[in-house]
Amino acid sequence: MRLSHLFSQTLREIPSDAEVTSHQLLVRAGFIRQLGSGIFTYLPLAYRTLTKIMNIMREEMNAIGGQEILMPVVHPADIWKETGRYYQIGSEMGRFKDKTDHDMVLAMTHEEIVADLVRGVIRSYRQLPALVYHLQTKWRDDPRPRAGLIRVREFIMLDSYSLDSDWEGLDAQYQAHYDAYFKIFKRCGLSTVAVQSDTGMMGGKMAHEYMYLTPIGEDSLLFCDSCGYSANRQVAAVRKPEPDPEEQLLLEKVATPNASSIEELSAFLQVPASRTAKAVFFMARVEDQDGNQHDQFVFAVVRGDMDVNETKISNLLKARDLRPAAADEIKASGATAGYASPVGLKDILVIVDELIPRSPNLVAGANEEGYHFRNVNYGRDYSAAIIADITAAREGDACPKCGSPMRLARGVEVGNIFKLGTRYTDALNCTFLDENGNHKPVIMGSYGIGVGRLLACVAEEHHDEHGLIWPVSIAPYPVHLIVLPGKELDTLSIAERIDAELTAAGYEPLVDDRMESAGVKFNDADLIGLPLRITVSERALKQGGVEFKSRCSGESWIVPESEVITEVEKFLKNCEAK
Repeated sequence: MRLSHLFSQTLREIPSDAEVTSHQLLVRAGFIRQLGSGIFTYLPLAYRTLTKIMNIMREEMNAIGGQEILMPVVHPADIWKETGRYYQIGSEMGRFKDKTDHDMVLAMTHEEIVADLVRGVIRSYRQLPALVYHLQTKWRDDPRPRAGLIRVREFIMLDSYSLDSDWEGLDAQYQAHYDAYFKIFKRCGLSTVAVQSDTGMMGGKMAHEYMYLTPIGEDSLLFCDSCGYSANRQVAAVRKPEPDPEEQLLLEKVATPNASSIEELSAFLQVPASRTAKAVFFMARVEDQDGNQHDQFVFAVVRGDMDVNETKISNLLKARDLRPAAADEIKASGATAGYASPVGLKDILVIVDELIPRSPNLVAGANEEGYHFRNVNYGRDYSAAIIADITAAREGDACPKCGSPMRLARGVEVGNIFKLGTRYTDALNCTFLDENGNHKPVIMGSYGIGVGRLLACVAEEHHDEHGLIWPVSIAPYPVHLIVLPGKELDTLSIAERIDAELTAAGYEPLVDDRMESAGVKFNDADLIGLPLRITVSERALKQGGVEFKSRCSGESWIVPESEVITEVEKFLKNCEAK
């Protein structure tokens, strides 16, 4: 490919709307252009890299028995209504009507579509296990797209779906994906870790996320370096301290003016935060037994030295939506914001953390401005509908497995795997006949990797102050061939000959044949970031050949023209082995 003909353009200035390095470099190097908020065009260089990533994915999916299919982007809404997700998912789902006035949706994911295929194709246990996958466009109308390709609204995704006759089969396919995903990321040059995660809108029995650890990540992760425990903060557990037993003391109302926060209350009464109870209020959108949805006021209580985990509360209630309660909603419950507790309140849903019943004589609100109660005890002074772990794990908290302090890190989710079980096959009546002629539901797993996000994370990981540094496995071209005009020697003819030889050997180069200065060409080469730069110049030819330069190490050396193919092959193999 001649750079003079490439449908792309490098930029010298950093785009004003590019907030992370990968976004800045992918735009400046001519890989992507933004069409709208969270919507991007992949230019030729990016699409070649995407294609290589997708081919790696195909190879690894085929290796564990996957069969590639292609499912539609546009779905009749009826099938999403069958599982209930049409009503459960909010504005992120793209909804529209076709010209016959039927409800339609844009694909966010394809569990329903696979389940519909299953009920039309799978009849017998002899057809199981099975594994299908595809690479397809998705649409999620994210309200906060950010960081270039890392958080978008339209994206390409690898998603695969395992189908089994029993739970042991699901376990085996889940483990196969668990291992295959690590292979995919490694082959693309990205180091990842797998952490336990929330099943979210997907549902199911278990989930893991593959995380690229980086300060720009939006996910908070907890790790125990002693035993290997890891989890997304949304679901991470902690080993909580066991309070010393105490005799319950009499309830005592005390004045606490201007002490509406835990910090102010602790300072005023000179008690540690661990001796207080923190009240947090939510409005949850829940569904009753008849399938009707309504808003439920939720009064959550944790110890004052801990924080509430909204995901855990949402999962406990199977809430369709969870938001902080407004001031008027708090007042309507009988509570007083800043001075609240469940003591004396009626007809509200109270959820307390598992540590609260074991924590005697806490300081809690009196539901009156400027007043708190001393010696509040669960069971005697109030009760709760639910007792559960509802706290958020933090840096330094004790590991739930071994008790060692955990560390907090940030990461970008690049893949996820779910044990769906029969969540979708029950809803769509996807059954098969077992060996005894009995109808049983097909057991599903769902697995996905965002292709564009993976590309962006590789760019985030592999760059320097000059530009991108692509791993050989997914570089758009392996070689950047630069021609510098000569006065005495015909450098263009030599470059054309090397180009032809490289292409014939399977190492198609990107040839910079533009009428630009050497400085411009070298800067663009560094910006684009192909693994190997070969420069054909009079200076190098007079030194005995052409100049090779590694983009990764910066090392340069002269190679005779007759040995170019051999040296390119050797260099690229060495790079792949690292």
